[in-house]
Amino acid sequence: MSEMNSIQIKELTTETEWIEAFPIMSQLRSHLDQNTYVELVSEAADKENYKLAGLYEEDEMLAVIGFMPMITLYYGRFLWVCDLVTDQSKRSKGYGEQLLAYVEKWAKNNGFESVALSSGLQRVDAHRFYEDKMDYHKVSYVFKKNVID
Repeated sequence: MSEMNSIQIKELTTETEWIEAFPIMSQLRSHLDQNTYVELVSEAADKENYKLAGLYEEDEMLAVIGFMPMITLYYGRFLWVCDLVTDQSKRSKGYGEQLLAYVEKWAKNNGFESVALSSGLQRVDAHRFYEDKMDYHKVSYVFKKNVID
């Protein structure tokens, strides 16, 4: 665990910890029920080296971040932030900033060159946070097409 004041950030590696994170994650990923969420986290952790970390204050989880190491010709070796959410009643207290800093440090310590993420077009406040507070830059659009109905 890394400590910041009474804040602790801990990698969540067990199904019990993933379930503990679900009420917060479901605020971002509301289309998932708990069973599907656990199945996806388990498969992603196993096959894609997906990592989930929780930010705790006084033993209460307040925010979570999911990320995975990737390699592409465009980005090289980088971390992709898949999920970042703070409990809606605890926002604007710097928790997202601390989780992104944790991931950035993880990247540096493990030989990754950068951190990248996508954010829904409607999430204007999140974009302001990434660009103005965290110094991230818009570098591309993300396109998606469903191939199975």
